[in-house]
Amino acid sequence: MTISYNWLSEYLPEPVQPERLSQILTSIGLEVEAVETYESHKGGLKGLVVGEVLTCEKHPNADKLKLTTVDIGSTTLKIVCGAPNVAAGQKVVVAPVGVTIYPTDGEPVTMKRAKIRGEESEGMICAEDEIGLGTSHDGILVLPADVKPGTPVANLFEIYNDTIFEIGLTPNRMDAMSHWGVARDVAAYLAHHDKKTVSPKLPEIAKLPPFKGKSPIEVSVENTAACPRYSGICINNVTIGPSPVWLQNKLKAIGVKSINNIVDITNFILHETGQPLHAFDADKIVGNKVIVKTLPEGTPFVTLDGKERKLLASDLMICNAETGMCIAGVYGGANSGVTESTKNIFLESACFDSVSIRKTSFAHGLRTDAATRFEKGTDIAATVDVLKRATALILELCGGEIASDIIDIYPEEKPKTSIILKYHYLKKLSGKNYHPDAVKKILKTLGFSIEKEDIDSLTIEVPYHKPDISLPADIVEEILRIDGLDNIPIPSSITMTPAVEEHYAAEQLKEKVAFYLAGLGFNEILTNSITNKAYFSEEELAAAVKMKNSLSAELNILRPRMTETGLEVVSYNLNRKNENLKLFEFGKIYSVNNKGAFNETEHLCCYLTGKKHADSWKGKAPANDLYTLKGVVEKVLYLTGLTNFTYQETNDPTLQYGLSLLAGKDEIGRLGLIHKNKLAQFDIKQSVFFADLNWELLLKKVKNHQVQFQPLPKFPSVQRDIAVVIPKSLPYAAVEEQVKKLNLKKLQSIQLFDIFESEKLGADKKSIAINFTFLDEAKTLTDSEIDGWMNKIIQSLEKDLQAEIRK
Repeated sequence: MTISYNWLSEYLPEPVQPERLSQILTSIGLEVEAVETYESHKGGLKGLVVGEVLTCEKHPNADKLKLTTVDIGSTTLKIVCGAPNVAAGQKVVVAPVGVTIYPTDGEPVTMKRAKIRGEESEGMICAEDEIGLGTSHDGILVLPADVKPGTPVANLFEIYNDTIFEIGLTPNRMDAMSHWGVARDVAAYLAHHDKKTVSPKLPEIAKLPPFKGKSPIEVSVENTAACPRYSGICINNVTIGPSPVWLQNKLKAIGVKSINNIVDITNFILHETGQPLHAFDADKIVGNKVIVKTLPEGTPFVTLDGKERKLLASDLMICNAETGMCIAGVYGGANSGVTESTKNIFLESACFDSVSIRKTSFAHGLRTDAATRFEKGTDIAATVDVLKRATALILELCGGEIASDIIDIYPEEKPKTSIILKYHYLKKLSGKNYHPDAVKKILKTLGFSIEKEDIDSLTIEVPYHKPDISLPADIVEEILRIDGLDNIPIPSSITMTPAVEEHYAAEQLKEKVAFYLAGLGFNEILTNSITNKAYFSEEELAAAVKMKNSLSAELNILRPRMTETGLEVVSYNLNRKNENLKLFEFGKIYSVNNKGAFNETEHLCCYLTGKKHADSWKGKAPANDLYTLKGVVEKVLYLTGLTNFTYQETNDPTLQYGLSLLAGKDEIGRLGLIHKNKLAQFDIKQSVFFADLNWELLLKKVKNHQVQFQPLPKFPSVQRDIAVVIPKSLPYAAVEEQVKKLNLKKLQSIQLFDIFESEKLGADKKSIAINFTFLDEAKTLTDSEIDGWMNKIIQSLEKDLQAEIRK
């Protein structure tokens, strides 16, 4: 939500400095996320002065340049100028050396002393687009002849300055989606904290001149559930044109583009009161009828942006006698809006059902200012008063005359909500004793009415502009907000009963693994579980969970795997020259089975790319590879307590090559080099290694794991090495598995430390060197014991794997 300081100040009972106002807004729950300065002219024309061109001669070294001398009051400058219309005797805008100019399009430029084709230039004579006053670049801006040299240019133009607050508005605060609403809250704060009787200075509701006669437009509401109140008025003989400067400045300051006076007034009222309006060209209303109803499913309708949309049966429409004119509360139609030729208008002010508007807005992807306000709920009691306010402005700024009485269709008046607040409940929830007078003053300033007052309670009537208030707790929140959320007392001690977390062990293990990875130099990332279906094939999408009301075209499914969302982070960093990355993420993936049941599974994913560490004076760092990642994954598995796992090759299409991790017959994860085709989707040109562990399955495997401690061995270990020749196609894992089958209890570890390939070994042969470590914790091993075990290993390898022992 964007709030203008100047605009808001018009409704405040007394001036409040921007710094204090920012503190007040945050204190009452309207958190100020940013404060920015707005200037109608970039830079405020600071430093620019009026100059008089004394002489203007042709540049000796350039046909299109001229040498000028310019009097700027305090001194005379030599300036090289390329404008075709520069001439002696003109009053012009001069930017001396050191002054920064802000072009209409482009980056700011600071003037420097320069030599142009051999001639010195001490500044610049400016065109209007060069200083942000327009778009023309046909020549320099020539000022009136009576302006004195040296006059600041800022004095010649109306410069509008403002302070803009960006407020992080919570979804329930529709009452603060306007300058009136914010002013009401600020006034309540000032009244409570400054001990004054003040209220916001809201404009009086205009008394419109009476109209005698029949309305030219007949209005009917067929769907009163979706439109509980509909108001309108006809205004004839308006003049469409630019808005006055004050109105343009207010809208531009909050980022709203000025279009014409009628549209600008409706936007002004929207941001002033929070009530959306819509103006129709009355001459385009076929049959002079306005009908609020739904149309058949699939009815085509062309909206204001020129796109044809197929309507849903639930879409509420504003129709004429033949067709739809506007998607109610969401977006106007292409053929019914106000144009430059419009003379007569029908102005609409309505209250629409919030659920209906939200469904329509999301279904068609139309997130307009009007829709966001209607879907949060608008003040049903304000439609007529706001209509009068807008009509008075139109008569003032656009001319014309009223052509009908105010039409107000309100078949069933909405009752106000009544809430009983007990003082002991207020104290219990807020932790603070409030005086009854303070409570009543806060509530009355916010627009609440006190229906009944007892010794221990208040019966409160909720105003229509606060539709989210329905419980005593909501009233307590209102009191706390105005008293100041930062004034909530904090007790010196807190008593609590310890509880055993159901998933404590799992969360503790996750934290343990996260700390370990962070210690290895990994950074944890958190990516969006909603992603783009364009990343996946049709086969993969068959089991994906699709979004019915996606936030955008790029976020339309729940991720079936985490590879892609992680690669988005990798790509983002690589594009910013952060090329050596170690990333990990705990997250969930989603799928749907043939029976329509949804599944979500937590995974742990790691990403490696670039070098292992930074280059140093000793030399360049090695690149990350599959073995680096494999070592990390194995350490994570050991950390969780899983030691009995194996590898096998995988045919995962997202990997150039890779391995599956098996615990028994279950695949608990995969790791490998991401396929170049997948990397190309993210414009990644360097290798990325990826590991994906099924965290939930892993937790099941280690559920009953108990950490065991044993003393350090008192006796030394003994190592033996052998080299064996095996077929190239035989993986080392098969050799290791064969040795493990022997179940040698004193064999502590097996380690591959060399691979050698040569034609001398034979066709399709390779030699691998393996280290064996033996340990007996009760005594020192003898050579005969170790030789016996080594012979068993050699015999097993020769017999079962046809390995040859190299001597």
